[in-house]
Amino acid sequence: MAVPKQRHNRSRTRRRRGGHDKQKQLSLVECSSCAQKIEAHKICPFCGSFKGVEVINMTASVKKAEKNKR
Repeated sequence: MAVPKQRHNRSRTRRRRGGHDKQKQLSLVECSSCAQKIEAHKICPFCGSFKGVEVINMTASVKKAEKNKR
């Protein structure tokens, strides 16, 4: 089995790995209920719906948040 004769320095190693370490761009889609741009496969943070069905009652969430601030 082949064995390297010399150690690769840190910059050479990082240069080789560098192409895979960066973040991927978010895939944004339009919400079917409110037409806001949201992440794919997530509940809409603006209207609380997922695939056109209301999952979270946002008006209750807003009232609860206001109550906790006081």
